[in-house]
Formats: sequence, C-alpha cells, structure tokens
Amino acid sequence: MTTAPAHRWLVTADGTRAAAAPGPDAPALLPTVSAHRRLRGPYTAAGTILRAVVPQALERFPDLVEAHLIELLSAAPELRNSVPAPEGTLTSLAIPKERTRFYSRLRTQRIAHGITDFLRDLMLRQPSGPATLVIERAEEADATDAEFTAILLRRMPAELLAVTVVTAAGATPQPGLVTALERYATRTDLPPAPPAPAEETANPFDAARRWVDSECLATDPAGRAAYRALDAADRAALHDARAEALENGGQGSRRLGAIPFHREHGADPSGAGVEALYLASDWCIALGFYDITIELARRGIALTPEGEEQDFGSGPVPRWWPLTTKVTMSLSALDRAEEALAVYDATRARTTSPRVHMHAAYATAMLYTRHLPPERRDHRMALGWANIAIAFAAGIDESEDRAFSTVFQQNGRALVEGHLGNAEEALALVTDGIARLDAELGENDHALHRSVLRHNRALVLKGLGRLQEAREDYETVIALDPNYAEYHFEYAGLLRGLGEEERALAEYDVAARLTPPFVELFYNRGDLRAVRGDVAGALADFDYVLELDPEYVDAYVNRAALLLREGDLDGAARDVEAGLRLRPGDPHLRSQRARVAWERGALREAIEVLDGVLRDAPDMAEAWALRAAVRFDDADPAGALADLTASLDREESAAVRFNRGAVHEELGRFAEAAEDFGLAIGQDPGDPDGWLRHAVCAARLGDHATARADLAHCAALAPDRAAQATAEVEEALAGDAVRGGAVAGGAAVDGAVVDGAVAGGAVAAR
Repeated sequence: MTTAPAHRWLVTADGTRAAAAPGPDAPALLPTVSAHRRLRGPYTAAGTILRAVVPQALERFPDLVEAHLIELLSAAPELRNSVPAPEGTLTSLAIPKERTRFYSRLRTQRIAHGITDFLRDLMLRQPSGPATLVIERAEEADATDAEFTAILLRRMPAELLAVTVVTAAGATPQPGLVTALERYATRTDLPPAPPAPAEETANPFDAARRWVDSECLATDPAGRAAYRALDAADRAALHDARAEALENGGQGSRRLGAIPFHREHGADPSGAGVEALYLASDWCIALGFYDITIELARRGIALTPEGEEQDFGSGPVPRWWPLTTKVTMSLSALDRAEEALAVYDATRARTTSPRVHMHAAYATAMLYTRHLPPERRDHRMALGWANIAIAFAAGIDESEDRAFSTVFQQNGRALVEGHLGNAEEALALVTDGIARLDAELGENDHALHRSVLRHNRALVLKGLGRLQEAREDYETVIALDPNYAEYHFEYAGLLRGLGEEERALAEYDVAARLTPPFVELFYNRGDLRAVRGDVAGALADFDYVLELDPEYVDAYVNRAALLLREGDLDGAARDVEAGLRLRPGDPHLRSQRARVAWERGALREAIEVLDGVLRDAPDMAEAWALRAAVRFDDADPAGALADLTASLDREESAAVRFNRGAVHEELGRFAEAAEDFGLAIGQDPGDPDGWLRHAVCAARLGDHATARADLAHCAALAPDRAAQATAEVEEALAGDAVRGGAVAGGAAVDGAVVDGAVAGGAVAAR
C-alpha cells in the first residue's frame, strides 16, 4: 500500500539526506539539490532545479518557458545560453556608474512565485504523474532560496511534486522557511548515520584537493583533516586552482558563491578576493538580492586595506566605499534603516573624501525622509542633509559629472520637499533637473536617471491633481523604458482616474507580461474588471491574489462581494469568515456577513450585525443602505427610510436615491419619491428603472407631459421592456397604478452594497 504524497522536513546530523530516510513512491524530478549558498549564492537550489528542467521544457512547452523568462533567468543566469532573453529595462541595462534605481525588496518574492508557477504548470503538463524533489542543506540557504522553498511548500500540491527539505540538527533555517516547514511539511528527526569507512588514499594532498573541490562542504573528515594539515601557501594554491577551474567552466552563478569563496581564501585575498566579492555583490544588488549582497560586501570590506583608493567610474574613492554603499543600500531596501544610518555615521568618521560625504549625505537624507520607521522620520533633518549633498556636488571639478551629481542631489531634495508638503517646490526642482540634463549631457547619457526624473515629475503632478500633465510624463517615460512594469502599473491607475478604463486594463495586461507576479497588480486589475462587469475575469484575478498571498484581506472583501452578486452565498460566507479571521473588526466584511444572513432570510441576525457595524463605523454609507434594505424586508419602511437618509447624508449615490424614492413611493409620498427619482436620473441617466419610476410618480401627481416624456426615455433605453413600462404608466395616468416599483429589497440596493464593498477594498499601493 503506497502512502499519499506529502511534503516532508527531515532533520539530520549534517543537513544531508540519510540513505535510509523513507520516501514516497514517486520518481525523483532530479537528483538531490543542495541549497548551500557557498555553491552559487542566491537561488543556489532554485537555479539548480531550473538548469535541470528548463531545457527539456523549452523543447516541449516553449510557451511555458517564455511566460517566465524573467524569473528563470534571474535564478539561473546560465540559461541565457539556451532560452531567449527578455527585453531589458533601463535598470537592468544601466552600468554601475549610472545605476540610480534599484528593485523593490519584494522582487525576490515575485521571482519565487513565478518559479513556483512555472514548476506547478510544468508538473501539470507532465504525463508521468507525481514526482519528488529533495532540497538539502536548507539551513545554509540564502534568503532567496529560503523564500522560494517556503513558497514552493505552500503552493505546490504534494500530489504533483512532493518536496523534502533537509536541515542540520541544531541549526536554524531562516524564520520564513521555518514557518512554512512547520505548517506545510511533516517533520522527522533522523539519528546520525553510522560513520562511513575511512577512504584510504596514498596521497593526503589529493584528499585535501578533493575536499577543496567540494567547496569545502564534503562530509569526509579525512579530507578536512588533510586540508588543515597543509601549510597556508598550499591551501591557498588549492583554492586558487579551484577558482580558476570554476572561472573557466562557463557557469556564471559560480561567480556568486564558490569563486568568491575560493579567491578570498587564495593567495591574494585583498586583491583577487576583494575583486571577486565586489563583482558578486554588484550583480546581486542589481537584481535586488539584498541579503546576500550584504554578506558578500561585508566580506569584501573586511579584506580591503585601509587607505587604498580606486576609480569605479565616477572619480577616486576609498576602495571600501563601493562595497559599503552596497551594504547601506541593501539595508535600506530591507527596512533596516537604523543599521544603515549607523554605517553612514561610521563612514563620515572614516574619510575626508568629498564624493563619499556627498553620497552619504544624500543617502542619510533619504533615510530620514523615507526609510526610517514613521516615528523616527524627520523631514527637516532630511532637508539639511540634502542641502549638504547639493553643496558637495557643486564642488565637483568635471562639468558633466557636476551637472549629473547636482541634479541627482536636487532630486533627493525634491522628495523631501514633497514630504514637507511643498509640492510646487518639488515640481520646480525636478523640472529644472530635467532641463539641465537635457542641456548639458549627451542624448544617451544617464538614460536611467533621466527616466527616473520624468517619473518623479509624473508622481508630483499626479499628487497635485494635474492628471493630464502627469499622463504626458508617464507616456514619455514609458517610451524611454517600455519594459519596466512599474511604469505601466502606475499609468494604468492614472488612466483609471481619468475614466479611460479600457486603456487602463490594457496597461495592467502589459505590466502582467513584463514582471513576475505581484499581488497589487492582479488585485487592482480584478477591481477594475469587477467595476466593468467582468465577473469571471475579476474572480480569476482575486483567486490568484489569494493564492499568492492568503492574507490579503481586501481580496476577500472584493471576492465575497462578487460571489454575493453571483448568488454564491456559501462561497461568499467562506471568504467573509476567512477575512474576519485576519481582520476581525473590518466593517466591510461584517457588512457582508450581514448581507449573507439577509439573503438567507435571517433578517434579525442581519440587523443585529449591522447595528454593531454602524456603532463602530457610523460614517459607512453602504452599511446604512444595507440596513435599510433589510429593514424594508422586515416590514419597517419608516426605519428603512431613515437609514437611506442617513446613507445619503454621508455619501451621494444614485442607487440609494433610487431606493429612497422607492420607499417614498411605497408609502404613497409621490412628490418626495419623484424628487429622489429625478436626482437619481441626473446622476445615472442610463438607468431605465429611474425613468420609469419617475414617470409613474409624475403620473400619480397628474403631470401627464412629464410622465410621457419619461416613459419615452425608458422605452429608448430598454426597448424590450417598452410594452410593460407603457402599461404601468398608462394605468398610473388612469389613476389605477400598481405598486410594482417598490424594490428597496431588490436589485438597486443590491448594486449599492456590492459596489460599496468593492470600492471599500482600497486600490493597493506598490
């Protein structure tokens, strides 16, 4: 009898899989994979998996590979030799000297989700059935692999790919991975395996070489002992020989792990070692791999002699400085701004280099205005540091470098001015910077920063409500950098604000093609699809959002609203309860709980829930409107009328106006009803029901001309209902009207509540 596939967590003495460890009855996707970051740095495990499966996948399923090129190549750069490279962005193409924009720390999460999507879809297409995957030495994984493994455990069905993660006893993997292992894998602690027979060798040097060739990770005690018995020069020679062999091997990811390790233990640690660590950290920071950047750069700083200077492309600086900036920028990106601030303070005490002080002043301004925790931010302090940076920039000798540096520092000051509420001053600084770079630099110089300036001006203009001008800058920056997904994402939001929903959807689609997945993109697209009536598309987007992030509460709010609209009360109830477990007091979710109760006929329960909502959120207009609908169904039209009035006092709404008119009509108050229906028509002239109800009320009030004119509008908007509407108005004109218009418990209130719930999930910021 075979056991059902399941994810497993094995704890062994050395973090490798024991030969006797039981496993599910399924073939291995590939041999055991090591996650030890010494091998290949970031994505050591993920890259190994991809290098093994992508070539065959490219032959059989090229569309699947092409849909995930960014994440595949980010984790396994060697695949560039076999798969088509995606179009670059100005960020990815910028030389280090011109790199002024860095990826969000969340980019690695997006890459991990994209790789997981790829592997899941690959397994679904495989005809061979379920498989297994073993990842060992996970306690030594870089943050990228730890994050990927955690997401893989959560999202990959074990019946497709049963994952076994192996860690060493007494070692602690990264917290996020531990959480995933505890939640999604079954733990087994295995006793130490009996020691293997000692491998006999006539030459201890060969044993030492084999141990070095394992990147000093083999579990062979004889090899380790032989290595330690060598003198320092012989050990260094083995490391250099291994580094040279790896450098000639053509596998770029080795330059992020094993090669720097061997060079820093070779004969020239302060030369070749620092250079290897610098190149590795430069690659990693450019791709947003910030944890490993900090580790690599700090190792390089420790080996850098004091007093040496080097020109890295923008003037001579202490040789340790470019490594230091990688540490501080990475700390800032990881929300560790206090640590970054301490490094800058130490740096200022370490050097008199004007360039270092200029860059440190700018970065310190950014920490105070942007990166420190809100309670520690000080925009006036930031302004002071920004001015110091500008003063240093003005003293740079080279005119081109001075122009760029001054504009760069002024852009930082513009951000501070914006945070101080001086939007016009921020706009002037950015506009002046754009003009100066256009005048003083060559057409292709600093293309990245020039696009960043345009983008920043678009943001300032958008904040000032000057949307058409912001649109022009977005269109310019997208033309300059068409493959940068964030620009398309933000532009879609701007277009939606301008009422161009079709174009906004197209921009969201472009963004989705250009980036590994992130929740805000699919949430916002789903929200827009819902507003446009594409329920299936919206549900698909919200489903995916919650697959990416099961704790994204606003997606539960919006999906529940759509399920209510579709009549799926059980599905809506599940989403409401899931959301409330994460955010117990959320008024939108509580209102939806009341809505479910109302739809199920539990009117008193619904009213009781809404009473609580309105005590806690008295300004929530849609909750007043919903309670009005329930009260009307509970034979309390006076209460319904009061609640509808309270809703309109807080927020004007054509749907609520219509419903209050319907209640007035039900109570025989035709003048008040006609007034509300007239206001509803003014706000939503395309609603045939509004014209019909206004026509009936006008007829009951003896205004035959208005009644017939309104009837004509209704018939033009809904020709299929013309005969029925004519009969109802004619009966009203004859003084024998039926009361078919009292629909306070019907579609109009339904629309108000659903729309309110969707709008209640605010559009997510990036």
